[in-house]
Amino acid sequence: MYDFETLVPRRKMGSAKWAEMEKVNPSVGEDIVPFSVADMEFKNPPEIMEGLKKYLDEVILGYTIPTDEYYDAVIGWMKRKHNWNIDRSSIVLAPGIVSALFTAVRTFLKPSHGVILLTPVYYPFFMAASVNQCNVVESPLKFNGIQYDVDYDDLKQKAKDPANKMLLLCNPHNPVGRVWTKEELMRIGRICIDNDVLIIADEIHFDLIMPGFKHTVFASISEEFAQHSITCTAPSKTFNLAGMQTSNIIISNSEIREKFTEGNKNIASMSLNTLGYKACELAYNKCEKWLDELLEVIEGNRKYFVKFMKENIPEIKPIRMEGTYLQWFDCRGLGMTYKELENFMTQDAMFFLDEGYIFGQAGEGFERINLACPRHVLEKALLSFKKCLDKKLRK
Repeated sequence: MYDFETLVPRRKMGSAKWAEMEKVNPSVGEDIVPFSVADMEFKNPPEIMEGLKKYLDEVILGYTIPTDEYYDAVIGWMKRKHNWNIDRSSIVLAPGIVSALFTAVRTFLKPSHGVILLTPVYYPFFMAASVNQCNVVESPLKFNGIQYDVDYDDLKQKAKDPANKMLLLCNPHNPVGRVWTKEELMRIGRICIDNDVLIIADEIHFDLIMPGFKHTVFASISEEFAQHSITCTAPSKTFNLAGMQTSNIIISNSEIREKFTEGNKNIASMSLNTLGYKACELAYNKCEKWLDELLEVIEGNRKYFVKFMKENIPEIKPIRMEGTYLQWFDCRGLGMTYKELENFMTQDAMFFLDEGYIFGQAGEGFERINLACPRHVLEKALLSFKKCLDKKLRK
């Protein structure tokens, strides 16, 4: 059994989300934990930590390139966990998937080209387009109150516009938690390929799938799909390694791969964090059992959250979380504007989440909570939130 109960306070450790919480509300108490940015409030797998300590006893921390063992670990993980056979030559390194998204847009598109997004969606998707002077072309997902689905007619209409050259696909989808089925991905891919739209698949959450659902790597569906796409992967979400800045971008098409590699070189992105290589290797070779236990904990937290809201705050509607550890929920039943909701959460309830509106207009009135935390931390926060909400509603 692994330790998923110990909370490591990160207030003085340079944690981005803990620092942001204090910035948003300087009066926040010492016992408050943020549930926002997608890294975990769990200790890293001990196999990684012990392996890195041993590595540090032996290594020189100079300029480092990936080893054969590193490549073998990545290839092995894709085969074992995702039934996806990749060649070593298809692996392109990047310091992060967000960095890779920016590189893809900058490299393959010109200013005024359109980038199609299935919204609401992870907010750096918007940034990748706008920073590179490209147009954000939203194809809103259809929401039936239970789950989100692709509006294929709208997507087809947007893809037919010759100015729209790229789709940034989130698979599994952040923030709404959908794990796209193989059939759904085939429809998306067919529309894009038929209209010469390049698919950039962000699959960073692909190991974090809830019971009863199955993830399909977009590029694994067929050679045709592989040749018309870039797949962005990393061990960072799975094993809480975001700070290692190590991602594996899989590009089967040699022409696309060469252009992407040149795009990396244009910003002098040519090597990764020395410890990141080793952390990735250790994670993929030694930490499958840790991941199995993690998924049980996340599923338990998901069930607890849904039950808590149903029994205590029925105005809040959790959306079915099929993948990721990020629970999306509808707060519009509370009768607040999205700005009033944000102010209540951060200033009154001391409940620090990711506000839905940052994922696009379709997210207004929603919230995203990070469930990758010890159960006792989640329980305490939800009870405190309920108490504060009850007080507000009684006024």
